[in-house]
Parts: sequence; C-alpha cells; structure tokens
Amino acid sequence: MLQVHPDEPQPDRIDYIVSCLRKGDVIALPTDTFYGLAVDPVNLHAVEQIYQIKSRPKNKPLSLLIASLAQAYELARDTDPLLDKLAERFWPGPLTIIVRAGGKLPLRSTANTGNMALRVPAAAIPRAIVERFGLPIAATSANLRGASECNNAECVRDQLGDQIPLIVDGGSTGQAQPTTIVDLTLGDGRWEILREGAIPTNEIVTVLQR
Repeated sequence: MLQVHPDEPQPDRIDYIVSCLRKGDVIALPTDTFYGLAVDPVNLHAVEQIYQIKSRPKNKPLSLLIASLAQAYELARDTDPLLDKLAERFWPGPLTIIVRAGGKLPLRSTANTGNMALRVPAAAIPRAIVERFGLPIAATSANLRGASECNNAECVRDQLGDQIPLIVDGGSTGQAQPTTIVDLTLGDGRWEILREGAIPTNEIVTVLQR
C-alpha cells in the first residue's frame, strides 16, 4: 500500500508508480469512480495478468486512461465529430467513449475487437500517472469478477491484495456509480449509451443532439 495525496500527488511517488508500470506490474489506483487495476497496454504479459487476476472474459476489452483529447486522436481511427462534443463537455470526468482503434496499440489490448474505450480522468492521481507515463494505461475495475467494486484501497486489499504488488491508496473515491459508456463505433453519426453511470443519460443526449 502506497499512500498518495488525492489532490496533490507527490512527484516522487508518481515516479515510483510509473516505474512499476514500466516493468510490467499490475497496480491498483483510484479513479473518478472506483479503484481500478492498471497496466502498460503495450506489455501483453501485463495485459494478460489483468485478465487472469479478474477471471475477465478474453473478449471484453479494457478501458484506456489517457491524458487529453489530442491523445485520443493519436490512438483512434476514423474519429467521429461526436467525440469532440462529448470530450468538450465531459472530459476530464467519468465518461468512457468507445471509438475505433488505430494501429498504435497491439490488437490484444483491444481484446481483438478493433475498438477501444477511452477516458480522460479528472482525479488527480490517475491524471498525474498517465501524464508522467507518456502513454495511455489500460484499466479495469479493481475487484474480483462478480464482487462489488471498491471505492477505497482497503477493499482492494481485501479482494486482491495477494495478487498484485502495489495498491495506490488515494483515500475514498466517494463514488457509488461507475462511468457512463457511450459507443461511437456504429458509423453514420449514430451512437449508443451502453451503460448509464455517473453521468445521466439525459445529459449525454442533450450534448449529442445539439
């Protein structure tokens, strides 16, 4: 367990966390909603570890935490103008946007779907990690499959403490809902809300119908 200030993350501790990611470790960290497991998406052994730890279906892609909309454009292919609308209104924040993946990441990091789920976190700790890492980080909720999500580090320790080398303790996330997920891969300006979460459906609809 490594304590990190939730609003002003200590640079030396962020450097240590990034060094763990670079050597292929799976780490747990707080996000905007719940705690997540995170890895380097280019390290396929690390990606595989997440699936094993969670018993996660191999056809279910991980989310990617990114630093900015500009990074989304670097990673995505055939981006939809709706991405700009959503990002301008809801990023940084608890909105995950699914787009077509470009060629910068291994196909395995998309669970061989060719799609990727992107989010710019508002929480200071994951933002600092992503910015220092210089790449997106692949993430999924830090809980066992079928168990409740964790909004504090102690919950992660109780469920997964014997399987991961580092839990970043940034205090309670204070959230009871997951991210909202919007799929923009349907083409022809179509979109679909796959999961309503921290951002209500009516707010998404208002932005996309402008």
